[in-house]
Parts: sequence; structure tokens; C-alpha cells
Amino acid sequence: MSLLQCIDICKSYNDVQILNNISLHLQEGEIVSLLGVSGVGKSTLMNILAGVESPDFGQVLLECEDITGKAGRVGYMLQKDLLFPFKTTLDNICIPLRLQGMKKADARKKAQSQMKLFGLDGSENKYPYQLSGGMKQRAALARTYFLGNKVILLDEPFVALDAITKAEMHKWYINIAKQTELSTIIITHDVDEALTLSDRIYVMSGNPAKITKEIKICSAGKENFALTEQFLNYKREVLTYLI
Repeated sequence: MSLLQCIDICKSYNDVQILNNISLHLQEGEIVSLLGVSGVGKSTLMNILAGVESPDFGQVLLECEDITGKAGRVGYMLQKDLLFPFKTTLDNICIPLRLQGMKKADARKKAQSQMKLFGLDGSENKYPYQLSGGMKQRAALARTYFLGNKVILLDEPFVALDAITKAEMHKWYINIAKQTELSTIIITHDVDEALTLSDRIYVMSGNPAKITKEIKICSAGKENFALTEQFLNYKREVLTYLI
């Protein structure tokens, strides 16, 4: 049974159709990439999956429950870290817990217990301006994790990072997703990133956009996968449907 799925999603703005009968699913423990060129409609689809927007037609199901148009049922992290500059790393991460009604001291204690897991131990009292780009993204991901959902939607979370930091974050996220049993849909227009992270890739293309190919990646997350002939073969296949 799929953990999250959308069925026949259609969306238009000002009589211009953006999404055309989009259907996809996410299994428990998977990392699935939504890959497409800029402007194809990936973020629109992600907003619908998150319940921030409603489709003109179609459904979003979470464990078979209809959550179409219902925000807050899955974790959602945008491109920017959106950390509050006047709060410490620990207090930024505590925000979801405080919104859930937890007392400040209890929220800090719970967040503190996970700082090492997210690679943030020693940074609890630092402010965002004192953190590197990678550390800011870790903090933002930890905050999203504390929303309490096992499904996380990531909208190009690593796009602003340099190549070395991005590669480190890819390895880190694969490990953290396994340790915390997260299931993830990630938006990207970076083919290498999609291949590195994903168990499956959905290729979006066209105008209006539709899913043109679903590709299962058999070696995702393996050491030195990007240096193999198999990686290049997957890349050729993806580009065939992407362009």
C-alpha cells in the first residue's frame, strides 16, 4: 500500500492548464525525485501534495485518507531555510514543538536530544548568520522533522549549496532518512542529484506538464555509484524523457 499518492491531478491558472492528469505514489521509506526543467510545474504539484493549494481535479491520499487541500498533514520544506535570524539554532528547531503546545523547556530538551543525529551538536546557541549553508539546511530539515510527520516534501533544498557541500548533504540525507524512517519526495532539476538520492524518479515534462516516465534506480545511495557505467546509462535514459 502506498504511503502517499496523488491521483489524476489537474491544475490551471487563468485558464492556462499547468498540470495534466498527474499520478504518482510514495512507498514507506522511499526517496522519490520529481525531476523536470524549471517552470514545468513541479512546485505547483508539490504545493498540492502539501495541501497548500487545491487541484482543479484529482485527489491526494495519505495512507488512504483523502487529504486534498489539507495543509499540515505532511512535512514541507522550501528552497530557502527560512530560519528566524533572531533565534538560535535550537530555538528555530523547537518551533514546531512549541506550535504543538509543548512547553519551552520540554521542547528544548526534546530538540536537544536529536541535535547529534542531525549533525548540529555544538551549534545549539549559534544564530543563522553563524552557520554555513549546509548547517542551515540541516537545521531546517530538523525543524521539518519535528513537525511529526513521516512524509517530507523537499523543494530543491540543496540548490544553493556548492558542489562539495551538496555531495556531503546528499550522503547525509540518505543516512538520516534511513535512521529516522522518513519517506521523501524531493523536487530537483539536477539529474545527477536525482540519480544519487532516489529509489525512483518521476520525470515531468510537457506543457501542460505530465509524468512522462517513472524510473526505478537500483543502486541509489551506493558508494561511488556516480562513477559507474550504470549511473551514466540511467542518466542517458532520464535525459531521453526530460528533453
